[in-house]
Amino acid sequence: MAKIKAAVIFGGTSREYKLSLASAAAVIRNIPTEKYEVVCIGITKKGRWLYFPGDVDEIENGIWDINPDCTSAIISPDPLHRGIITIENGETSIKRIDVVFPVLQGRRGADGDIQGLLDLSGIPYVGCGVLSAAACIDKSHIHMILDDYGIKTADWQLIPPRELSNIDERCEQIAAKLGYPLVVKPACSGSSAGTTVANDYEQLVAAVKIAFSNDKKVVVEKYLKGRKLEAAVFGYDNPFSSFIGEILSVGKVYDPTEVNRSTGDDLVIPADIPDELQQEIRKTAVRAFKALGCKGMARIDFFLTDDGELYLNKIGTSPGLRNNSVYPKLMEHLGMSQSYLIDKLLEQAIENAERNY
Repeated sequence: MAKIKAAVIFGGTSREYKLSLASAAAVIRNIPTEKYEVVCIGITKKGRWLYFPGDVDEIENGIWDINPDCTSAIISPDPLHRGIITIENGETSIKRIDVVFPVLQGRRGADGDIQGLLDLSGIPYVGCGVLSAAACIDKSHIHMILDDYGIKTADWQLIPPRELSNIDERCEQIAAKLGYPLVVKPACSGSSAGTTVANDYEQLVAAVKIAFSNDKKVVVEKYLKGRKLEAAVFGYDNPFSSFIGEILSVGKVYDPTEVNRSTGDDLVIPADIPDELQQEIRKTAVRAFKALGCKGMARIDFFLTDDGELYLNKIGTSPGLRNNSVYPKLMEHLGMSQSYLIDKLLEQAIENAERNY
């Protein structure tokens, strides 16, 4: 029986480039080789696409793109090709692909761009489609959709680019409505770059300007102090949630400007919370996953405040997949090894595509 040709796409032009390489290395090492033939496609920091035939250690060490055997490559949007076109010395060839695992984060990776290209190509792929990927990376859209579904998030305000000329007055309005402290975030950035905590008006104005230097619109949220809880959701037609874990950093105060730097090293599973609350958070995670049209996988962050209020903080549709990352550790607690998890993500991506194309 012929092996399934699975392409792993990694790298990219976003700030999460190194995280992508580390996750991709873990995915490649854990793909069941008796079932899949792995094809590696890397995207350099400058956006160049390369077919990479080298060793996975080169990806992890960040030197993959200087391998002399790399060749230019593109995913063809023509479903007739259903694969990648490699270009070497003016000669082109087509490598057929059965499924793609995009291990990309942030802009141009987890925001719907790659997903749209893969939809055009007709190649099945792991994870969310265009609309849900775009919605989940846009913090204002997450707030609007979850507000409509009655899923509690931090009180928030949006500052679109047209309000830049009136930023002082707008900041006064936001402060009067939300109070301090506030968290100011670029709306569509996959990383914590440009995220600042503001404790007064002067800090708020400065924070908004910093956020605008990282994105075209800005979200301002009421700062929430509480326990940081984590859920991992998996699936397509019938998604389910892991048990809830807690990021428990002894001696540290949670800092929203460091949101992407936490790993599973500080993760406690299950979180020390009542069983009823465990079940409530798991159900809320699945509701949010469905509300945003997610598929495949998502890491969902919650805050549990000191007065017992639960807030959904973030939905990551392209979570880290290193062995010590939060998502695979939560799934492993359910009995899904890294290898089994990756196999099922690929398998269900193919099954889902067969029903929809």
